[in-house]
Amino acid sequence: MTIEQEVKSEETNETATDIKQPKPRKKFYTVAIVFIVIWFAWVVIRPGVFTIQPIGAIPDGVTIIYRGRNSEIPFFSSPDGMCLQMQGSVSLLCRMAALSASVELTDRIILRLPYNHWAYLKSTNGLEFEK
Repeated sequence: MTIEQEVKSEETNETATDIKQPKPRKKFYTVAIVFIVIWFAWVVIRPGVFTIQPIGAIPDGVTIIYRGRNSEIPFFSSPDGMCLQMQGSVSLLCRMAALSASVELTDRIILRLPYNHWAYLKSTNGLEFEK
């Protein structure tokens, strides 16, 4: 092998090494951009989960994922959770008032799901009330 061939082979090895180094940076930037886009979408959409347990008017119950949640409303909410937050107890009158206030969510619904008991318990801090 001549000196020129050795130099070229060393240059080739250096070039191959140089090409491998930017890939981890590229992955990092890609992950960072994806994270920022997801965070921005989360802030703009401000989703929430509203759960209505099975009652006479809604025998199967429903869980609604909606957009545009107010900063005063917790991520998991329900009529019973709203009553607990406002007056410290749940009554039939308060539950009906909270249900009627939830009508404003109809134009902001992202997804309707079957009743989810876990989401209901999260909205009431683990407390259950009679149907």
